[in-house]
Amino acid sequence: MIAEDISYSQDGLLMRGCLVAPEGAGDLPGILLVHGAHGLNGFILGIANRLAGQGHAVLALDLWGRREQLSDPARIGEKLGACVRNRAGWMSRVEVARAQLAARPEVDPDRIGALGYCFGGATVLEYARSGGDVAGVVSFHGGLDLVSDEWGTQSRGPVLICSGSDDPMATPEDLTRLTGAMSAAGVAWELDLYGGARHAFTEPDAPGRPPFARYDARADRRSWAAMSEFFNDIFS
Repeated sequence: MIAEDISYSQDGLLMRGCLVAPEGAGDLPGILLVHGAHGLNGFILGIANRLAGQGHAVLALDLWGRREQLSDPARIGEKLGACVRNRAGWMSRVEVARAQLAARPEVDPDRIGALGYCFGGATVLEYARSGGDVAGVVSFHGGLDLVSDEWGTQSRGPVLICSGSDDPMATPEDLTRLTGAMSAAGVAWELDLYGGARHAFTEPDAPGRPPFARYDARADRRSWAAMSEFFNDIFS
């Protein structure tokens, strides 16, 4: 594998992502990997390596800039609120990363998908909603309450949502609202709903974790299998 830091900027914000890909390979399908609210951390870099092991070129992007790590709930709320208030700016950070990935010699620019965790899950859905140039997107325990209903009718690739039934950030009302909007827009969407799973079900438990979040081994395993099959299908 190769692992290379990739620096790029948008509106004066310097961002530092990480590209991971099989060494010496070319014409690979690419995946934009979007972190959660805490930033581009070791968990996400581990996911990038797993995806690269499946034969993808992966760019783990940096939404917050300078690879900032967040832990203070107030600071996290401030960052998320700023994105929701300026959706165009939020999406421009994803688009500049996509352009970086598409320009890499390892990557087939016509075969790029996006995968996001938690806030990253909301991010990839917003990117699809706004017409982002990707073949398809997967959201793992995304904050569906942050995703807009205004999908329009522009052409988009398929969408896979993997969510827990006990996730307060993806309530039944959110699921109904979002899937209804995608159906009206003609999106080929899929929903995997894991009974009893809470928010962040793929992420290891740690001290101080909020009660609405908990690791779930079965949901983790099955969502990974669903995501892998989804990308194999759209990239084939």
